[in-house]
Amino acid sequence: MREMPEDTRSTLERLLRQLAPVRIAVSGGVDSMTLAILAGRTLGDRATMLHAVSPAVPAEATRRVQSVAEREGWVLHLIDAGEFGDEAYLANPYDRCFHCKTHLYTALAGVGHGTTLSGTNTDDLGDYRPGLRAASNHGARHPFVEAGVDKRGVRALCHSLGHPEIAELPAAPCLSSRVETGIRIEAGMLALVHQVERDLGETLRPEVVRCRVRPDAIAVEVDEPALGRLLNDDRQAWRERIAGLARALGLPEAVRFEPYRRGSAFVPGP
Repeated sequence: MREMPEDTRSTLERLLRQLAPVRIAVSGGVDSMTLAILAGRTLGDRATMLHAVSPAVPAEATRRVQSVAEREGWVLHLIDAGEFGDEAYLANPYDRCFHCKTHLYTALAGVGHGTTLSGTNTDDLGDYRPGLRAASNHGARHPFVEAGVDKRGVRALCHSLGHPEIAELPAAPCLSSRVETGIRIEAGMLALVHQVERDLGETLRPEVVRCRVRPDAIAVEVDEPALGRLLNDDRQAWRERIAGLARALGLPEAVRFEPYRRGSAFVPGP
C-alpha cells in the first residue's frame, strides 16, 4: 500500500477548512468513509455525517458507519432519502442514479447546514455517473477530485488514518445496481441479491461476487478463480437454492454462473 504524499493530505485538510461547515453523505464504502474520517478529525463538530438507510443499502454498511461514528465521535444522522417512493427511480431507467442522488442531496439539505460533500475520486470521472449531475445541481463538492486523489490514494489515506479494515473494503455499489436496466426495482428483489452475495461470499470466499437480476435469469458473477472452485455438484445445489428464493418473489428461476463483468447489469440509454 503506497503512502499518500503529505502535501496532498495537507491540501485536503486546507480545502475542508475552507468549505466548513460541511455535510457529508456517508454510504459505508471506502471513499465516503475516508472523507468523513478526515473531515471529522479536521473540523470536529463543524462536520455533520449523514447515512441514508434504504432497501438498496446492506445492513452491514449501516452498522459499519455507526461503528466508525462511535469510534470517531461523529455527529451522525440516519436518514431516509425517499427514493423508494419515486416511480422515476423504481422504474430503473439508465439514469436511475440521477434520481437516487437527487433524493439524497435534497434530503441532506434538510439536515444541518454548510457545504455538501461527496467521496467521489478522480477514477470515478471516467465512468458514466449520472449521480454527478445530481451533485452538480445541488452544489455538492468533491474534495478528492479537487485535490487530484484517485482510488489508490483514498485507500492509502484511509490506512494512514488508522482504518486498514475500511481501506481494504472491496467496491460495493448499491444493491439496485445489480438489477438490469429497465427491470423495476423491488425491495424483496434487493434482499435476494444481498442474501445470495452474502451467503456465497461466506462460503466460497470469492474476490468479487455480484448477483444480477436479468429478464430471463438470475446471473451470479464471480471472479475466475472462484468460478473454477465451484464444482458441478456445488453449482447445482446453489442453483436450486437461489431458484427457490427467486420463485417466492416471482422472479426468473433460471440461475447462471458467469465470470464477473463490471457493470454488466447496466444498459446504456440514448
